[in-house]
Amino acid sequence: MKLGLTFAAVVSATFALLAGALAQEFPFERELLLDVAPLRGSKRVPGLEVSANGQATIDLWCKSGRGEVVLAADTITIVVGELTAARCSPEQSRADEEMLAALNEITNWRREGDILVLVGPTPLRFRAGTN
Repeated sequence: MKLGLTFAAVVSATFALLAGALAQEFPFERELLLDVAPLRGSKRVPGLEVSANGQATIDLWCKSGRGEVVLAADTITIVVGELTAARCSPEQSRADEEMLAALNEITNWRREGDILVLVGPTPLRFRAGTN
């Protein structure tokens, strides 16, 4: 009987590990929006979309551009390329610089249900867009 319990425990643990691994899939090809309210006077919030090959579209509070995302298990590196900007308010420009600094310091990622958390000194939480 002890062997049966041990086998059941191993099978349960294996399924739990597999379920955990599936829950940790990176959300490629999805528009992800920073889980914050827009700045006063704007409807825009920062967004990120990453293709399976690592190419990224990055939208900040005002600036937008391309970048690259490198994943290895739960580690992540985000390389922001050249960004273009429309007319930015001083508040938007300041928020863009803070967001760029936070993205440059991201080291890990994890999923919390439908939320993608980019982990660094300033964690960033992204939700899938609803459009």
